[in-house]
Amino acid sequence: MKYILIYLLIVNLLGILVMGIDKSRAKHHEWRIPEKTLFLVSLIGGSVGTLCGMYLFRHKTRHWYFVIGMPLILIIQIAMVIYFRFFLK
Repeated sequence: MKYILIYLLIVNLLGILVMGIDKSRAKHHEWRIPEKTLFLVSLIGGSVGTLCGMYLFRHKTRHWYFVIGMPLILIIQIAMVIYFRFFLK
């Protein structure tokens, strides 16, 4: 359990970081982090971090697939944790 929490902490910090980096690069017209990478970080457990990064940096908040997709990924992840924790004993 300890290792899972450490993993989630790291991947969520990564989520905030990639959103911040991508926002900074967008402002400076530099090479951007691909959107599929942003979604991948969310899918591997960083959904809270990427969602926080979206609103902290006001990044990708005009794209419907981020506004709907990131919270949806988080909801699915929460539902999976509940299912595996309480219904698969």
